[in-house]
Amino acid sequence: MVAITQVHSPSDWRGGEIGGSSEWRLPLGEAHRAELLAAVGAVEAADLPLTRISPETFALPTLGPVLRRLTGELMDGRGFCLVEGVPVDGMSERQCEIAALGIGCHVGGIVTQGPGETPLRHVRDVGVDPSEPTSRSYQHSRRLGYHTDPTDVVALLCVRPAKFGGLSTIVSSTAVHNEIVRTRPDLAEVLYEPWWFDRRTGDGPDSFYTRPVYTVHDGRMAANYGPDYMRSAQRGAHVPPFTPAQLEAMDVIDTLNNDPRFALTMDLRAGDMQFLNNHAVMHSRTAYEDHPEQERRRDLIRLWLTTESPRNTPS
Repeated sequence: MVAITQVHSPSDWRGGEIGGSSEWRLPLGEAHRAELLAAVGAVEAADLPLTRISPETFALPTLGPVLRRLTGELMDGRGFCLVEGVPVDGMSERQCEIAALGIGCHVGGIVTQGPGETPLRHVRDVGVDPSEPTSRSYQHSRRLGYHTDPTDVVALLCVRPAKFGGLSTIVSSTAVHNEIVRTRPDLAEVLYEPWWFDRRTGDGPDSFYTRPVYTVHDGRMAANYGPDYMRSAQRGAHVPPFTPAQLEAMDVIDTLNNDPRFALTMDLRAGDMQFLNNHAVMHSRTAYEDHPEQERRRDLIRLWLTTESPRNTPS
C-alpha cells in the first residue's frame, strides 16, 4: 500500500480564498462567439450527426488553441474552469448540443454516456424518484451530494437556469484529502481501502463494484466518491454493511466538502460552460424549483471527456 501523505499540487485550493479571483474564468469575446456560431452553422449545413463532431468538423481557428490550453489547466493546474458567454440565446436545442460538443471536443475526447452511444446528456428534471434503484442524478431536482463522475473531465453547458436554486458547488478533492491526512490519518487509511459502489443498472451482482475513494499514482492523487451511489450499494445482497469507521470517514469527508472554507459556489447562467477534472474536484448541486413553462425549465448539457494527459485515472 502506498504511504499516505499530503499531496502537493496546484489543485490544492480553498474556495474561500479563490472565490473572488478571475483566474478561473474564461470570458468569450465577440470574435470567439462569432467563430462558434459559424462552426455550428457549418455542422448544420453538412447535416452531420452529433457523433461526427470533432476538431476537424467543428473548426475553431482562434478559440481552439485557447481551449487546448484549458486542458492543461484542468489536468495539471487548479482542475476547473468556467467558460462564459457561449451564445446559446436564440439557439435551438440541437444547436446548443452542437455547440457543447464542438467546444468539448477541443478540450478532450468525447466519452459516450450509457446505452445507445449517447455523446451527451441533458440534465433536467423529468420527475424521476431519486430513491429508485435505477434513477440517475441528472433526472431530478433534489440536492446532490458531492461526488465525482467516472471520466477525466465533466463539462456542463447551461442552456437555461432554474427559477430558484440549482447552484453548482465544487470543492478541491486534494485540499479535503490533505486535511483528512493531517487531522484524521486513521480515517485517511480507511478511504484508501476498497468501497462498494452502485452502478444502478439493476439488482444483479454486475450493478455493484469496488474501488478506493482515494488512490495515488506517480505522486498524483485521484478521488472517486459518490455518497448517494455508495449508500444505495447497500441494497446489494452480497455487499457488506458499512463499518463504523467507514461511516465516520464519510461523515468527515461530507463535512469538509460542505465547509465554506473549502467550497466554491457558482450560479451558472445561460451560456456558462463549466469544466471540472473529476480526479481533483468534487461537485454538488443545490435543490431547485423550475418554471412551470416547459420552454423555460432548467436545462444543462453534460459531456464526459477523456484526455491524453498521464493524469488519467489510475487503474
